[in-house]
Amino acid sequence: MVVNQLAQPRLMAELPRITALDRRPLSDALAHAGQVTQARIGFALSGLDSPVAAAMHYAVAGGKSLRAFLALESARLHDINPAAAVGAAAAIECLHAYSLVHDDLPCMDDDDLRRGQPTVHRKWDEATAVLAGDALQALAFELVCQAECSARARLNLAMTLANASGVRGMVGGQAADIAAETANAPLGLDDIIALQAGKTGALISWSALVGARMAEAERGPLSIYGQALGLAFQIADDVLDETGDATVVGKAVGKDAAAGKATFVSLLGLDGAKSRAGDLVQEACDALSVYGGNADTLKDAARFVIARTH
Repeated sequence: MVVNQLAQPRLMAELPRITALDRRPLSDALAHAGQVTQARIGFALSGLDSPVAAAMHYAVAGGKSLRAFLALESARLHDINPAAAVGAAAAIECLHAYSLVHDDLPCMDDDDLRRGQPTVHRKWDEATAVLAGDALQALAFELVCQAECSARARLNLAMTLANASGVRGMVGGQAADIAAETANAPLGLDDIIALQAGKTGALISWSALVGARMAEAERGPLSIYGQALGLAFQIADDVLDETGDATVVGKAVGKDAAAGKATFVSLLGLDGAKSRAGDLVQEACDALSVYGGNADTLKDAARFVIARTH
């Protein structure tokens, strides 16, 4: 068994209170997920005083903490104390932040804003951004190995996170997205679905399955939920890129249309994309029916992803 770092007095003093099995409103649950994962990441980086460490702190701050919430809530759903899952929740936030830092670089999307603030390579420089992203990825696997569960379940968490974040998942989806910009013909709907299942959906799906994997329980319902949620999230992003205000969204908008990229909006139309997202949210919620009212906060999260303004 790994060393139980959450039992260390210093860490417990620094982490916001993590209650065992209480269900709370979505807004409170998202905020709490952000607090506990920020504290866990801060503890992991304590004592480091360098531009790379500062950039890592900066990169993980200010997000919605949706993925961390999914990890903690799926743990609660399986009667696992969320304190045992905070390593996995912090890991997915580090992995997601690394992907954004690299995605914003000039060699990829070349963005100046992220979460309403200058991107890491703008605030520091490109080398610091690359290294901060690399270090966040490494930290993610350090943290996921601190999830408090059986050795077999921890190995499964680490292996599936590697799969979801690598060439079969997020990285592969990002590569396909970049390649599509110079393709001879725009991608079709099935191509976009496959691309986004990797680029966006893989990490969301992994997050939703944390509790089931830690408990070594049935994964079917949460697998359906995570896949539908990930696709709905990306459709909502495409809608925001088409209709959103950069000052509210926190990043540049209209870039996909300007680049002539195929998106759910360009292929389905604005109303069609919204309708498809709504159908996916219903599919996600229906998949959770086996959990009864205990999954209501997860259902609220599904509705949130298509109602958000950023």
